[in-house]
Amino acid sequence: MELVRSSWDRDDYDKFIKYLFEIRDSKYAKFYGNLGIGNSIIGIRTPILKKISKDIYEGNYREFLDVLKEDYYEEITLYGFIICHIKDLEESISYLEKYKKRINNWASCDLFCSGYKIVLKNKEYFLGYIIDNISSDNLWVRRLCFVLLLSYYIDENYLERIFYLCDNYNTSFYYVQMAVAWLISICYIKFPSATLNYLSNNKLDDFTHNKAISKIKDSYRVGKSDKDYLSNLKRK
Repeated sequence: MELVRSSWDRDDYDKFIKYLFEIRDSKYAKFYGNLGIGNSIIGIRTPILKKISKDIYEGNYREFLDVLKEDYYEEITLYGFIICHIKDLEESISYLEKYKKRINNWASCDLFCSGYKIVLKNKEYFLGYIIDNISSDNLWVRRLCFVLLLSYYIDENYLERIFYLCDNYNTSFYYVQMAVAWLISICYIKFPSATLNYLSNNKLDDFTHNKAISKIKDSYRVGKSDKDYLSNLKRK
């Protein structure tokens, strides 16, 4: 199917979904379906979905996004991938505001964050965006914020802000807790001393605190003696 198009309407989009089913990988759909995605899955592997997003972006991607539905995991994720190609900050944010309401699974969230490279050229702006959204009632938006921190802000200039946000805007929602634990574990890999100080005195709930330590201990980049010490910081 031709994906670099000058226009998209509902009929074109229905043909596009039919095309996705024609190229689907049923085994991949079954595998991905066991990962807690929660959506119906067609079965398009991520590299192929990224290539599709690039082709659509080279055409009239705005009309495509206007008719894009959200019945399948691939549709939600594709929306995010297309946003990642947009170079204009104002336009990018306008679509991000729409996308964050569509996110309903960890994979669509995390894949978007890892590809949203516009953050690198606008870090202070997006830090403000994260702060404004990290207490959202939409818990997937909270995960989005923590994964953006994980993807673009782990350096000395932002460590204290990261720890503050982890302490104050965590939640009992599992997928947010896991994002926070993941974030802290990477902070430890890059800045062990500062992160160890944080782990010794923080406001995290017990699950997130312990999960962060477990993730650190899972890393091959952490020595045995450090892992043994971290074990003593686990809460019972």
